[in-house]
Amino acid sequence: MKLYHSPTSPYVRKVMVLLHETGQLPDVEISSVAGTPLSPADPLLGKNPLTKIPALERADGPTLFDSRVICAFLDTRVQAGLYPDGSRRWEVLTLEALADGILDAALLMTYEGRLRPEDMQWDSWTDAQWSKIARACAALNQRWMAHLSGPLDMGQIAVGCALGYLDLRHGVRGWRTGNEALAEWYSTFESRPSMEATRPPG
Repeated sequence: MKLYHSPTSPYVRKVMVLLHETGQLPDVEISSVAGTPLSPADPLLGKNPLTKIPALERADGPTLFDSRVICAFLDTRVQAGLYPDGSRRWEVLTLEALADGILDAALLMTYEGRLRPEDMQWDSWTDAQWSKIARACAALNQRWMAHLSGPLDMGQIAVGCALGYLDLRHGVRGWRTGNEALAEWYSTFESRPSMEATRPPG
């Protein structure tokens, strides 16, 4: 298998953390690509019509894309149990969706600051994206701490990668303020070997 990869992509990081946690890293060739919404990555043309990463090329089927699809495939491949059965499965999927929502908003903020001409940037729109992130972090802090403190699953990995991306690109906004329980959980989670091994360059 070949994973199209960028070290700063939080969606790619989700997949990489899973590969580390499940022992599948030797099974995957890592292929670095670079691109933006304004300049798509050429190697992805024909692999993913959206030209977004991560994308997982396989010998026995179409290329998979979207981090949630790839993570579910890799989890099933080795029966790792990061998407457990029963009622907890729906919690994991909801938690992963919440974390990906944080990333969606954070990436829009990043693109607004980096790709849009300065005289066309819209501060109110950027602040609205941060409001989504702030609400999500508050919900994690108030509602999800028991789950986050339980057995490792894909929801926890997704949240860890989302918070890591906030530190990387939007640390000045201080997501930890008012979310002390979440901040304490993350300080432990980010020290996992899989998180250390996939830490993006600053």
